Amino acid sequence: MTAVPHAAAPPPVISPTDYLKFCEFFYRKTGMMFSEAKTYFVERRLQDRILATGNSSFREYFTLVRFELNGAEMQNLVNAMTVNETYFYREDYQFEALVRHVLPELTRHRAPGEPIRIWSLPCSTGEEPYSIAMQILEHWPQADAYDIQIFASDIDSRVIADARTGIYSERAVHRLSAQLKGKYFTPHADGFRICAPLRQSIDFSVVNIADPAAMRRFRDMDVVFCRNMLIYFDDSSRRTAVEALYDSMRPGGVICLGHSESMSRMSSMFEPRRYGSTILYQRPADHD
Repeated sequence: MTAVPHAAAPPPVISPTDYLKFCEFFYRKTGMMFSEAKTYFVERRLQDRILATGNSSFREYFTLVRFELNGAEMQNLVNAMTVNETYFYREDYQFEALVRHVLPELTRHRAPGEPIRIWSLPCSTGEEPYSIAMQILEHWPQADAYDIQIFASDIDSRVIADARTGIYSERAVHRLSAQLKGKYFTPHADGFRICAPLRQSIDFSVVNIADPAAMRRFRDMDVVFCRNMLIYFDDSSRRTAVEALYDSMRPGGVICLGHSESMSRMSSMFEPRRYGSTILYQRPADHD
């Protein structure tokens, strides 16, 4: 007798009212707002998490997410809702501006041995902070004269774990020269692994920019790379995020945005600055 395979459980129904409740909740927690075009994407991932946690309805699952004491499922939900797409030396003109103009300017009145603090968020699977480190080591002659501290954060705990592991596909490293791959990577069954000294030099952490308590750890940053994150926020949460970034930086510090982003459309707290052919944004220096 041939066994009849069990039919897959139908996905839980999410009503328009429940969908709006979820979007409002997720916005309050993360600052991210989903457009109408994202409805299918969000519903599918919500349905996946409802089934994965053994709940039979959206209402049951929503209660779990809101009241779970350890916040583990909220983190799983955030991981499911974020999209991470990056590669090494993406928008590398900003890395060139960093070593040619920004760092020389920042250290002009700073004694050797003092810290230089650089923060990458969202850092995804680590390509951006590792690219920053390689660019500095390769192209800034004073790299050994200062205490360079590189921090990297993302709201997605899975990509932070991948960044710490440092294993990348051929596609992720396609813009790197053979010389850089040979110097900073070792062959791996899944592609390439970043060398241990670089892995150990980056301070990776899971951070939600909408959480003031989590953001208190980040202070006195000289350079912030915050590329292609604020486009997912609405005007209100974008202003809150910009204020949090402003508070995290030293006076005179510089922030790098994505090529389609403009700080002048978000806030007047930062001043546009031209570094070579690249426009970055500067927290105004304090004046006596």
